[in-house]
Amino acid sequence: MRLTSVTVGTSQPRELAGFYARLLGASVGAVEDDWAQVRVPGGLTLNFEFEACFRRPVWPSVDGAQTASQHLDIEVDDLGSAVEHALACGAVLAQVQPQEDVRVLIDPDGHPFCLFL
Repeated sequence: MRLTSVTVGTSQPRELAGFYARLLGASVGAVEDDWAQVRVPGGLTLNFEFEACFRRPVWPSVDGAQTASQHLDIEVDDLGSAVEHALACGAVLAQVQPQEDVRVLIDPDGHPFCLFL
């Protein structure tokens, strides 16, 4: 077995594929009406699939609200520069930051992701 991709449910697959392509210095591959793909350097593929009943997750979780069922962890060499780049790409810094060497950000459709050293 070999893991090749991760698929993320979203209300906006094309937009999210564009965001992660800019963030990761990758390219948008296949695009369909309800699905888009980002080919990340190093081999992993991120797929973004339209979910008609998508609800933005709340992070950190709150009782009764939609929770994040997954998040991406992205290793960086310079946390400050990486956060600035992510913000310029359209991410938002999460209000809660639980670790000194990790930054939690929120992508344009509400999914949390982490940048870490």
